[in-house]
Amino acid sequence: MKVTIIGVGLIGGSMALKLKEKGFAEFVYGVDFNENHLRQAKMLGIIDEISTLENAAGNSDLVILAIPVDATRKLLPGVLDLVNDNQTVMDVGSTKSGIVDVVKNHPNRNRFVAFHPMWGTENSGPEAAKKDSFSERAGVICDKEDSAADSLQLVEKVAENLEMNLLYMDAESHDIHTAYISHISHITSYALANTVLEKEREEDTIFQLASSGFSSTVRLAKSHPEMWVPIFKQNKENVLDVLNEHITQLRKFKSALEKENYEYLEELIRNANKIRGILR
Repeated sequence: MKVTIIGVGLIGGSMALKLKEKGFAEFVYGVDFNENHLRQAKMLGIIDEISTLENAAGNSDLVILAIPVDATRKLLPGVLDLVNDNQTVMDVGSTKSGIVDVVKNHPNRNRFVAFHPMWGTENSGPEAAKKDSFSERAGVICDKEDSAADSLQLVEKVAENLEMNLLYMDAESHDIHTAYISHISHITSYALANTVLEKEREEDTIFQLASSGFSSTVRLAKSHPEMWVPIFKQNKENVLDVLNEHITQLRKFKSALEKENYEYLEELIRNANKIRGILR
């Protein structure tokens, strides 16, 4: 099978490596506006050929858009213009409602499958790609009833080869859930990093005293704004809803400390400990 990867960075590159290892992808075209990324991807064996979008889409069985969500919204209709009834297009975006909405009336809508692999790191670029990144992670297919049966089956096969656990939901529900379990984590990490940078001006002290807990909490703050600003923009209403609730929870902790209500503080912590039974 011939596959096109549009966006040969962390996600697209990791998918290509795994699909090639599994023998699912026999040949991979790489498309990216970043010429340096394309050269790196070719050198690392992520792609087999650097190509134009038109050439790659015209010669591929599967086209994967692995670019920021705002770029996906702009490019997806044009990609669907290039494919026929024997080809499939999928994306890997962290938001879904805006993406499916922009192609809801496209004549080739049924050739598209909205997919979200629930994995990522703070790193970017082809050199960050790892072939086993998706193993045992959740993969979400949205609005499957709007995709042709053969396209849906192909993307399910992709998820199987990536060794992911498949889930199905509508795009709106997906965006609500990801706001709670993914997007708010990044905002919290950015905010904590800014707090520390504002109050602790000695960089050497931060480096020397940083615990593993602090490092893991702010790890996401290393994630690039080129990726996350579009996500927050596309999922604005859901993120704001979650952010308001998060601020409410922070105020509870603040109030407990201000009032020296340590019994309530313990109650808040014990309630939070319930997450142990969910995330093991």
